[in-house]
Amino acid sequence: MTDRALRTTLTGEIAAAVEAVPGVAFLRPGLGGRLRSALPRGASAAGGGRAVPAGVRLTGPDGAGPWRVEIHVVARGHVRTLDVARDVVRSVEGRLAGLLPGEQPPKVTVTVTGLV
Repeated sequence: MTDRALRTTLTGEIAAAVEAVPGVAFLRPGLGGRLRSALPRGASAAGGGRAVPAGVRLTGPDGAGPWRVEIHVVARGHVRTLDVARDVVRSVEGRLAGLLPGEQPPKVTVTVTGLV
C-alpha cells in the first residue's frame, strides 16, 4: 500500500470513528465541503471520488515520533464538550491501535469548533 493510500484509508477510518462518538454532530467542513453544499443536487466533486474529510488532519511518524492526528468537530449543544473531546480521543486511539498494531500510540488533539 502506498503512503498516500495508507493516509487516505487511515483518514477515512478516523473520520468514521469520530462520527460514531455520541455528542459529535459532524466533522468541521472545509472550504471544499462548503462550496459543494452550494452546488445543485447531483453535481459531484472533481474526479468523482469521495473527498477526504476536512475535519481530520493526519501527519505520519517522523522517525522517532508517533502519528499525529488533528480533529475539528462540531458538537451537539446538549453535551459537555470536554466529554465529547475525551471520547473522540479514546475512539481514535483505539481505532488506530487496531489498524497499526505495534506502533507508538498516536498524538491526538481535538478542537470543538462549534455547537449545534
